[in-house]
Amino acid sequence: MSFTKTKLALGVAAATLTMAGAMVAPQAQAADNKAERVADAAARKAEALEAQMEQMNSMMQQMQAELSRVKSAAAKDTTETAKIQELDQWMASVKAAPAASGAKDNLVAVRGGWTTLDQDRGGSLVQKGSLLSNNSNNDGFYFGGAFDFNVNNDLFGLMDDTSFAIELGVEYAQYGTGQNTLTNGTVTALLTSTGAAIPVNAGNGTSTDARLRINASPKIKFMHGSKLRPWIIPIGLDINILGVPSNAVSVLNSGMNFGAGAEYDLFRGIVLGTDVRYHYSTSRLDGTPTDGLNAGGYVGFKF
Repeated sequence: MSFTKTKLALGVAAATLTMAGAMVAPQAQAADNKAERVADAAARKAEALEAQMEQMNSMMQQMQAELSRVKSAAAKDTTETAKIQELDQWMASVKAAPAASGAKDNLVAVRGGWTTLDQDRGGSLVQKGSLLSNNSNNDGFYFGGAFDFNVNNDLFGLMDDTSFAIELGVEYAQYGTGQNTLTNGTVTALLTSTGAAIPVNAGNGTSTDARLRINASPKIKFMHGSKLRPWIIPIGLDINILGVPSNAVSVLNSGMNFGAGAEYDLFRGIVLGTDVRYHYSTSRLDGTPTDGLNAGGYVGFKF
């Protein structure tokens, strides 16, 4: 009887365990499914959060780029505004200031003074071109004019405050009068077919020994910007024209001139100056000497 009760109890216990296992298994499976669902939801949330973070990072970069562009544009606008303001101030100052006259570097001058020849024309027919004038006076006077055209004020970049100019000038010089024949206004060497002497300026017999010089010379002026300006002519071209022809009836030859002087800007472009020049020819004008010295002054006007 006891044994039967024991078996019965064991059977009841086994049935109870079987029923409990059957009831617990679905709950455990449900718990596992829930855990998987929670994990999947968390993963999806993490992915969404990561995508949002990337999107926010991209937006931040775009905002930084836009901020840099705005700053650059603002700085450019500020610079341009400052430049515009500076330009406006300059224009206002220019309008308010009196009109300034430009530098006057060109010059036109009237010259004159004393002149002397190295040799006069006095002598016989075969000497010094004395056929038409035997003037024995080598001292005289001259007057003329000149134009200085300023090229630059730094001697082609070689020297500061040193001007280079070209002078074009003309001067008339007179040395006195002389006889234009040997005796009594006739030249006995010139005869007609009948043997009669041909008169030369008969009734007067004298001629004025006058000369004309035309020059083109480079001129170097020092101390640009100063009122007092010394200058030199290293070498220039001369054209000599005789008022009384030479023995060969020539009236024209060429030569050189060398000069030095100084000028002072007296008042508003009115210039006073002084100069010394020597005129030299490599040969006489068919016997007539043309070399000589000039010393004088000039009044000039800058423009």
